[in-house]
Amino acid sequence: MSQRIVIDSLSFAREARILEGELPVAGFERIQDGLTENVGVIRYRIEGGLGGRNRPQLHLQLDGVLSLCCQRCLEGIEYPLQVSNVLEFVGNEDELTQEEIEDDSRDFLPAQSEVDVVALIEDEIILDLPSAPRHESCVLPASAQDNPKDSPFAVLKGLRSKAQ
Repeated sequence: MSQRIVIDSLSFAREARILEGELPVAGFERIQDGLTENVGVIRYRIEGGLGGRNRPQLHLQLDGVLSLCCQRCLEGIEYPLQVSNVLEFVGNEDELTQEEIEDDSRDFLPAQSEVDVVALIEDEIILDLPSAPRHESCVLPASAQDNPKDSPFAVLKGLRSKAQ
């Protein structure tokens, strides 16, 4: 992605700063293979603060619509992206208790003086995407249904009737 937004995770969180804006879907290179169209924007809001044990954290919110490829019919399917996640920064993994590790309400990242916000947003999008997006109900592509006589079962049925 050509656009780069960098923040210092610790000072951003301690100063309770807020960063918000829009990024074009076309700029997220790692998700392009799963899209039928790369139009639109992702709106983001990142709010810094202090969390449990006075650790710096970011509350990340993403909103937008992605046009994913249905794995059944291969047509486009609109996927409403709604992400709300808390990212808490730690010095190292040894600081975490077992209870914190098992807590699904937030994710832990190593504290960094330079966090690439765009890469962080793209990571969160990838984590939110379904592994096999599908319409509620759809049909297989027309090419598979056009010629039912070419079905292997139709050929077997024809052979069976000839043998009798």
